[in-house]
Amino acid sequence: QVQLVESGGGLVQAGGSLRLSCAASGRTFSIYAMAWFRQAPGRARECVATIRWSGGSTYYPDSVKGRFTISRDNAKNSVYLQMNSLKPEDTAVYYCASRSGVGDSTQQNDYLYWGQGTQVTVSS
Repeated sequence: QVQLVESGGGLVQAGGSLRLSCAASGRTFSIYAMAWFRQAPGRARECVATIRWSGGSTYYPDSVKGRFTISRDNAKNSVYLQMNSLKPEDTAVYYCASRSGVGDSTQQNDYLYWGQGTQVTVSS
């Protein structure tokens, strides 16, 4: 199993920045890729960034491209999400997730392990 623990959420004004962290433990050697998802009240969970554990290939949807940056530190078994130019519509609970399957995916069903989530609130 893989355990994931997020941190770094909080309250920020529109235009501000936050950096989320996700620490992985357990069978980290089995990780192929990690991702950040978010879920706002009444909305479906959506993927906002993915990164391959080796090689570092990344993906972002248009809604966050140019504002969010995902990175990883394999030595620390950690993944980060730098969020800049935050907007009120970025308000959500943010989750990190890991998958072992080969290939890129933005589908939550393809991710087996999840963190507990961290709240990000952007005020206008």
